[in-house]
Amino acid sequence: MTDFLDTRPDHKVMEIGTGSGYQAAVLSNLVKEVYSVEVIPELAKKASETLASLGYHNVHVCVGDGYNGWSDFAPYDGIIVTAAAPKIPTPLISQLKPTGRMVIPVGEQWGAQELMLVIKGADDSVQTQKILEVSFVPFVRN
Repeated sequence: MTDFLDTRPDHKVMEIGTGSGYQAAVLSNLVKEVYSVEVIPELAKKASETLASLGYHNVHVCVGDGYNGWSDFAPYDGIIVTAAAPKIPTPLISQLKPTGRMVIPVGEQWGAQELMLVIKGADDSVQTQKILEVSFVPFVRN
């Protein structure tokens, strides 16, 4: 998933689903800033503390509904979503920079899911490409 973002050192990336913070740590070594949204407060707190203690100072974690992203720091060069949504959330597309990329699993909970690459054109057009079949935990909203 990280590879499909096609990151550069000057990029700003948003992650939906912080979890343990592992993906945010990987991204932090590839991009300038990582903004990670976690719906479960205890996970967000623990990941934020762990990342800070390990010296990942370019990772910012907040508690929130990932469907709405983190508009305060938009637009993003890339967005990575680590849980399967029934459809691609419109607020995330709007927070993606023109020429930005999003990688997101899309499909029904415990049903057929596809990893999708979303590319926003310079003219704000949106192209989607199916990458492969996947099985992710469901996208949780609050």
